[in-house]
Amino acid sequence: MTKKKQIRTVKQEKICLSCGTTGNMTGRRYCSIACRQRLRHMLEIRTGLLRALNTRYATFYFTDRMIIMDVLPYDSKKIFSFIYPRSAAKKPAEDFSKMSDDLGNAWWAENKRTNKRYLASRHVFEKARQNEIVTNCVNPLEIKIPAIKGTALIYLRLGKTDLDSPELQKTIKSAFRLQAKKHHPDLGGDTATFRKIHQAYEELIKWAEKPSFLKRRGFPDKWFYDGTQNKWVQPTPRQE
Repeated sequence: MTKKKQIRTVKQEKICLSCGTTGNMTGRRYCSIACRQRLRHMLEIRTGLLRALNTRYATFYFTDRMIIMDVLPYDSKKIFSFIYPRSAAKKPAEDFSKMSDDLGNAWWAENKRTNKRYLASRHVFEKARQNEIVTNCVNPLEIKIPAIKGTALIYLRLGKTDLDSPELQKTIKSAFRLQAKKHHPDLGGDTATFRKIHQAYEELIKWAEKPSFLKRRGFPDKWFYDGTQNKWVQPTPRQE
């Protein structure tokens, strides 16, 4: 029983989706904004390789031992997985940079030798593990994210799952009353805090009257590249 509990704990341990650290990750997906931006920048400045490989979709993710970039070209029903070992004391962003440089140099060297772009791409793909998967199996997921500020939920101590309540306005009002009892100035609370709570209440009530959502495409826990936009996006939130 103890062993099962330990295994379950390890699986549920949250890691930063940019660097892999487990420190200070309670309720967070990244250890810092700067860390997330660092990896995004490294991914963005090396999209030239993916364009040269005629990439439709790609994903990047990592473990404590390796980094993985899966590539699906436009004209293929195969996924090509580039798997490289992690370097000691280096961040995934640095390892990705090294991997991209190695693959890019291999592409340019072969292109210079043959003067054929398709042969250069074939040469690079030969370095990958090939997976026979039909295109429909790797289409990115599309999720809907409530178009409401996260701070509004925080001030009323609500979670995103609360927005799915069939009695949403009642849920919001109950949450507001609870926080108002704790922070109203007449009851010894802070005026500035209560003002923010009231503002959050108004924002959520207005949203509940006409809910709006943002659509995002991608994969949970994986950075996603869309060849139609030549752009990387961060991992999508997991749908509860």
